[in-house]
Amino acid sequence: MNPIQPKQEASVSKSPAEVQADFKKVFTEAIHRVNEAQHESDQMTQKLVTGEVENLHDVMISAEKASVLLQTTIEVRNKALEAYQEMMRMQV
Repeated sequence: MNPIQPKQEASVSKSPAEVQADFKKVFTEAIHRVNEAQHESDQMTQKLVTGEVENLHDVMISAEKASVLLQTTIEVRNKALEAYQEMMRMQV
């Protein structure tokens, strides 16, 4: 599991379009990782049911990892949406 870390660049100013593209890329990668974790959890559960995996701990760890990733992604989405709504309420 790789944490999401922004790249540290030497004070290079970016246009709003570039910042938007960077945010979209990071968020898309995060959603892709969540999807992969969910699929891995499903596969581990299926293997447990069929008897291919005997270690319940590995299955539970996989399920919890997927759950934590999903909850984190939902919270980031909620915070981004709240920030957008706050900007829309600002008086110019």
